[in-house]
Amino acid sequence: MNGKTQIADMTAMEMLRGFRRRDLSPVEAAKACLERIERYNPVVNAFCLVDPDTTLQAARESEARWHRGEPLGRVDGVPTAIKDVFMTRGWYNRKASHVISDDPMTEDAPAIAALRREGFVPMGKVTTPEFGWKGITDSPLCGITRNPWDPDKTPGGSSGGSSAAVALGMAPLSLGTDAGGSIRIPAGFTGIFGHKPTQGRCPIWPQSPFGALAHPGPMTWTVEDSALLLNLMASPDPHDTTLPPTDEDFLVGLNRGVRGLRIAYSPDYGYARVDPEVAAAVKAAVEAFEELGAIVEEVDPGFSDPLESFNILFYGGAANAMRDLDAEQRKQMDPGLVEVATWAEKLSLLDYLGAQNERAALIERMNLFHNRYDLLLNPALPIPAFKAGQEVPEDWHNPRWPTWTPFTYPFNMTGQPSASVPCGFTRAGLPIGLQITGGRHQDALVLRASHAYQSVRPLTDRRPAPATDGASAR
Repeated sequence: MNGKTQIADMTAMEMLRGFRRRDLSPVEAAKACLERIERYNPVVNAFCLVDPDTTLQAARESEARWHRGEPLGRVDGVPTAIKDVFMTRGWYNRKASHVISDDPMTEDAPAIAALRREGFVPMGKVTTPEFGWKGITDSPLCGITRNPWDPDKTPGGSSGGSSAAVALGMAPLSLGTDAGGSIRIPAGFTGIFGHKPTQGRCPIWPQSPFGALAHPGPMTWTVEDSALLLNLMASPDPHDTTLPPTDEDFLVGLNRGVRGLRIAYSPDYGYARVDPEVAAAVKAAVEAFEELGAIVEEVDPGFSDPLESFNILFYGGAANAMRDLDAEQRKQMDPGLVEVATWAEKLSLLDYLGAQNERAALIERMNLFHNRYDLLLNPALPIPAFKAGQEVPEDWHNPRWPTWTPFTYPFNMTGQPSASVPCGFTRAGLPIGLQITGGRHQDALVLRASHAYQSVRPLTDRRPAPATDGASAR
């Protein structure tokens, strides 16, 4: 290795190859990532908990296993950031809220238990809006998280800390959750890869208050690293049996390409307004799929905007999360969260069942759509990142966040696998994401297509550098 800066920029797969060759140690990798946290976290506020003693102890134990030639598992020694909604033994799980205790957890969430069984190195907990309720990342407890490419801008949310950490080399692997776009939004705004798996593919425990909208998933610099992480996150757990366990290896078949696949391209779903720079970058990405041999047809998926029903389901989840909190506790919380939860508390059971009916109809429509098309391509987001600390862009027509992310939440309602892969930059240097969506249970196909695109249009050699050196990219 030629220096710690290069180590922190390595992917998980590159680190593992270094561990096997013994020209890189898990301790070196952990120290390199801790140095990145020390350097950049004061600028972007990605981590809300850093525990170097625990991190380095895990790295030393991993190093000893590699020296014996006995690695514990598939990510032994790999630094990993944990969104502050995953229970992690020994650390708090505050969900960015003053109303949740900072007592250390005594049990692991399924994803953490799986990673621990395979030797991961926990780097700390990363920021989220309170209870993960919105598409940006700020909270009364943790403050504002900022975009690595331009700290004046938001990284998106609710997994904004996860995306900022990965982009800056604070950890090659990070855990996110997505109930309305919370993996794909920050992936698109920060230029990383994020995959929302099929609903139920990755066990959740405790159950999310957002119910069937919620999907835990991987956030990484490359598609290959996400396939690796998804293999672990999809491990069966006795707390959750939403889908039968799978023995599918998501790394297998990544290189099969997209030749002959039937792919639909919808620039705007027929109703969304898209920034011209975003539209041009996504169209160029779609042309790359044609060059790779896919059969691409411009066609809309054929549904009207399900925003009203999504709001009922999602904000109903927010109200569910707050159902036992009193008026004094609510005064300590994000006012926007309190506002949407109060709105949802006034809904009737028939309102909720009506929204579930629209969700079922949308699932049926997309199942039939994917009988004809293997994949659907469109912008991950219709706009570039906007000013940090605001729920919506300046002078936006609506005060609530889902109105600027029309491409993500429909697939939380349907439960389909959907990913954001970087496909370009605006003239101002802000990342643009391409969304790739497959039929239910077609996670391997979404990953395969994402990898095919990333292989011919790699943007992985360009990293942000917002901190002390003043440069725009390393």
